[in-house]
Amino acid sequence: MGMEEERVVPQPEEGEASEAPSAPEVAEAEAQPAAAETAAEGENPKAEADDGRAWYVVHCYSGYENKVRHNLEQRIESMGMKDKIFDVIVPTEEEVEVKDGKRRTVERRIFPGYILVNMILSEDSWYVVRNTPGVTGFVGMGDEPTPLRPEEVAQILKRMESETPRVKVTFRPGERVRIVEGPFHDFRGTVDEIDMERGKVRVLISFFGRETPVELDFLQVEKA
Repeated sequence: MGMEEERVVPQPEEGEASEAPSAPEVAEAEAQPAAAETAAEGENPKAEADDGRAWYVVHCYSGYENKVRHNLEQRIESMGMKDKIFDVIVPTEEEVEVKDGKRRTVERRIFPGYILVNMILSEDSWYVVRNTPGVTGFVGMGDEPTPLRPEEVAQILKRMESETPRVKVTFRPGERVRIVEGPFHDFRGTVDEIDMERGKVRVLISFFGRETPVELDFLQVEKA
């Protein structure tokens, strides 16, 4: 199976190895084997099924993600693969932008040209997904599709479920912008600094003949 050699989700750094347990801890654990076995065998309702299912990234034609998802869902139904392919999603998030002085909320694809498929990888399930119209291949390393790690999936789902829309920034330092709300409404100035973490932008405006810096929210300005 020829696969593309790329990842779409940045790999988080692995945590440092935990320290070896001390002698007292070992003694305590040996003294209570029954309790340890009971804890290990306890059911976790949030744990993923251990039947081999995992999330895979599938590359498709950009702009046709929803159509590809629909095509794949039809193939899963018609080819009786519900026991091998469980879910297909197009990761999206809400984004707010300011245009012509008005705020507009749009749905933006997080990874244009990719969909996520939750499946048990086998020759049959690979064939169904890979030969879906619009699909160009799995993302992976070497000859096999590489599944996403649980923390990568959690990160994507968290972005999708966020209640706070992402603000689209259309300006850069040095560019001219217009202030669309607040006490300096309709003033024009130059972007001096952008703080992505705080969602703030510092703009230099001419006030009483002097260049004055003002700090504003992203949604208070637009490109002039």
